[in-house]
Amino acid sequence: MDKKKILVIDDEEDILNLIGKKLNNSNYDCITASRAKDGLNLAKTGKPDLILLDIAMPDMDGYAVARDLKKEKTTRDIPIIFLTGKELDPQSINERIGVIGAYDFLMKPSSLKELLDKVKAAIG
Repeated sequence: MDKKKILVIDDEEDILNLIGKKLNNSNYDCITASRAKDGLNLAKTGKPDLILLDIAMPDMDGYAVARDLKKEKTTRDIPIIFLTGKELDPQSINERIGVIGAYDFLMKPSSLKELLDKVKAAIG
């Protein structure tokens, strides 16, 4: 069976490296992008099974990236789990991701076990 492919889009290199290493060690194929626009391109060409997407990025916020992904026929059905390090109200995040059509969100920092649990719930 082929490994499930996960795209991680986050502007923090340390987060990309940590999550990438954990996913690769957990039998997932992880690809990363540190810029939102690069992540959009990878989502369209790499056909990931799941996208982990930071909300707060300098070039384009995660909500805008998700809206673009949901408009495209080739990417609209890819589950998205938002990552956020901001002290945002979880209810507000839930409302926004519901409107956008994202799967879930995860506050940073969180445990790698919690991350894997959400990934498994989304794609197995």
